[in-house]
Amino acid sequence: MKTSSVDSLAPVPTAHSATATRSSFDHRALTLLIAASNSPAWVNEYRQVAFERLESLRMPARNDENWMRTDLRLFKPQAWGPRQPPEATEPMPVGLLAEAIAAGHGGEETFLNEPSEPVHATRSLAGKVLSLDGHVQYEQLDESLARQGVLFGPANRLLAEHPDVFKPHWFSVIDSGADWFAAMHAAFHTAGAVLFVPPGVRVTAPFYALSAITPGGVDTGHVLVVLGEGSEATVLTETAGGGGPTTRPSDGSPSPATGGFHCGGTEIVVGARAFLRIVNLQNWNDGVWHFARQKAVVHEGGRLQWTLGALGSRLSQVAQDVALVGRGAHAQVNGVMFTVGRQQLVYNTLQHHEAPDCRSDLLYKGALQDRSRLVWRGMIRVNKLAQKTDGYQRNDNLMLSSEARADSIPGLEIEADDVRCTHGATSGRVDEEQIFYAQARGLSADEAARLVVAGFFQQVFDRITIAPVREAFAQAISSRIRRLS
Repeated sequence: MKTSSVDSLAPVPTAHSATATRSSFDHRALTLLIAASNSPAWVNEYRQVAFERLESLRMPARNDENWMRTDLRLFKPQAWGPRQPPEATEPMPVGLLAEAIAAGHGGEETFLNEPSEPVHATRSLAGKVLSLDGHVQYEQLDESLARQGVLFGPANRLLAEHPDVFKPHWFSVIDSGADWFAAMHAAFHTAGAVLFVPPGVRVTAPFYALSAITPGGVDTGHVLVVLGEGSEATVLTETAGGGGPTTRPSDGSPSPATGGFHCGGTEIVVGARAFLRIVNLQNWNDGVWHFARQKAVVHEGGRLQWTLGALGSRLSQVAQDVALVGRGAHAQVNGVMFTVGRQQLVYNTLQHHEAPDCRSDLLYKGALQDRSRLVWRGMIRVNKLAQKTDGYQRNDNLMLSSEARADSIPGLEIEADDVRCTHGATSGRVDEEQIFYAQARGLSADEAARLVVAGFFQQVFDRITIAPVREAFAQAISSRIRRLS
């Protein structure tokens, strides 16, 4: 499996050094963070090296390929910085997935039909980690799993107790120097959750991690999941909380940050012949700035089912990569997005085939209301040695408003000569005849809109094999649908 070293994070000369971005994530803040944490020395060395790189970088600009369709003009990095631990009386927001698991969803009817294939229903959790404003508030792991060698909990503690397990993978998967946000996260990450499932251990109940913030809060959480050879696990991660958009006082003076700021990372290592189901649900309130870098590495014969939900935030910029590095690796990626108001969600995906006989299958579907905007830029990259590759990607968007906008940019980079790679993208408005047909049979305009959207998302929901996730997504989307405009 891939390993890392401090040298891999070493700062490199850049053309941006003269215009490095000023923010509250400065040297003083890093010194205070290290002094207050109980991270092992090798983690703090990573922080220091990442911070040196951060000081040489500027904010991404419109001439940066992955950022040319992202509007950062209203994002003020100097308004954000590490937060103090919340008061003990501060309530913890409840996530959509947590509610669905507690309710035992999986058999009830929603506005979606039941899938044709069996789904995994559960009310129990294998373990749980809850954090608020970058500080872990609660952790729990099933004792029977702990006796089998499973490790799950806050990163600071487990990295110190089990460096032999986690150090080879910590910040070895994602590129922590890719841009200002990636470097800032590598230097200032807090409240991380890590999971290790030993070889041959199969866990049926899901592990759950919630990252929440208060209005104006900050979260820089990092998630690391490592599955040993032949193991199996399900991981559910989600975000919640934050405030609405920041408003400027009538006198023109700067207003305090009332939305929120998230800059996170997710690293996934699927061992040989292991199987991981993982869900990332982004459901911040609509004033939160969301930036994330996520990557999975799948080894020989490994299988990955990765489901991503994007419902909240003011602006999101996410890089989601899958690297198939062992022969016969397989990845299925599902994306469910729904935007309202003036939300802007930007997702850059990469399916990287590095080994032969691998298969990747990506399906992203998004629906847009009001004046919101969705951007998806997908790439299938096939190395010269990755013969017999089977790669597929598709993005479909449904416009529920004449003022919404969707951009789909699929792409292929193929160096091998014995492959099957296809891609497609569609964007369109709701067929008025479908609405008329539904209303003619007694449905209201809102009910007709829900029916049409249900049919649109059915294909991707049929691919989700975890019942609470499928039901939570379905109900969340159903509650957001309004009359077409």
